[in-house]
Amino acid sequence: MTVCEDCDVVVTGGAGFVGSHLCEALMARGDEVICVDNLCTGDITNLAALRGQPGFTFVQADVSSGLDVQGPVDAVAHLASPASPADYLSLPLQTLAVGSRGSEYALELARRHGARFVLASTSEVYGDPLAHPQDEEYWGHVNPVGPRSVYDEAKRYAEAVTVAYARHHGVNTGIVRIFNTYGPRLRPHDGRVVSTFIRQALAGESLTIYGDGTQTRSFCYVDDLVRGIVAMLDCREPGPVNLGNPDERTVLELAELVLRITGSDSGLRRRPLPADDPVRRCPVVTRALQRLEWKPRIDIEDGLRTTVSWFKASAPKPVLAAAEAR
Repeated sequence: MTVCEDCDVVVTGGAGFVGSHLCEALMARGDEVICVDNLCTGDITNLAALRGQPGFTFVQADVSSGLDVQGPVDAVAHLASPASPADYLSLPLQTLAVGSRGSEYALELARRHGARFVLASTSEVYGDPLAHPQDEEYWGHVNPVGPRSVYDEAKRYAEAVTVAYARHHGVNTGIVRIFNTYGPRLRPHDGRVVSTFIRQALAGESLTIYGDGTQTRSFCYVDDLVRGIVAMLDCREPGPVNLGNPDERTVLELAELVLRITGSDSGLRRRPLPADDPVRRCPVVTRALQRLEWKPRIDIEDGLRTTVSWFKASAPKPVLAAAEAR
């Protein structure tokens, strides 16, 4: 599919949570952006501030079916993929397709245009890690036939084909491995822990804790993450490079923080730990600091306050009214 006559940066999955923030950052610095998204998990309203602006083009298309752009392309940022457990578990074949065929089409686009290609990979390539914290030299501990494998293995294949294009076609490629990210535009029901806790706290519902809540995650605010992706687009670093916040927190600690920030008196409810759910997850970001001059800047409390404010502004009025009545 030919999607543009004149553009500089192609962002696949650009209507998603991270993708829309990346499009805004690129536009803010004067780039021309073509955003490609099939909206299976993305939301066109995420692009409300960009649509109609000179230099921005949105195309609804599935990159797993092909991708062609006429005119100059300086960079391709491949973010297209269902990313939350709720999404990739309900869209397993689409997740595998965009990680395989979608990555190949995006790489072919970069090869034809001599463009920089950056793959948005994930910390899920480390699986349920036996090494802690995780640096880029760790090969991972992944169940290839488990319920999460459709996402884990799709991203592992995407990394492999990215490296193959670099080695065999000379494509200028880079790989970033994204750890847990949060911020405005998270979908309330996407199954991610931050969005779930905020939604439940604001609605006065009990916060769902899987397992005993001592499993850990590291939470990076979306603006910090986008700075790292832009830095990767602007260089020739091949990666992989971890992008995440090494401030490790237990799920219980996150729940307590959300309750304090929202002022909610919600309780906690326990559920069994899902299969293959990682026990500990925390990035080593030394490589990002050394090679991209990047590190996270935004404290989790500040980031959560901004995110909660966005959720409050976006929530249906009956939900907020009920929460305030409580």
